[in-house]
Amino acid sequence: MAGTAGRSVIRTQGRRAATAFGGHQPAGTRHPLVAAAMVLPLAVLLAVVFGGWDAVMTQASSVAGMLGR
Repeated sequence: MAGTAGRSVIRTQGRRAATAFGGHQPAGTRHPLVAAAMVLPLAVLLAVVFGGWDAVMTQASSVAGMLGR
């Protein structure tokens, strides 16, 4: 019983700490454009560093073709 109470206190303190450092955003509420803006620079960097730029362009071209553009 005492172990459960201890965990509860620790969980509550963790929530307070998260709130103090910018709050807690519920999962799944980030706008898709914000997510893309976060991921794309890293994806481009990795493609350039590891030489996969041609593969990325080929895939993008294929997707654009399927979408009819």
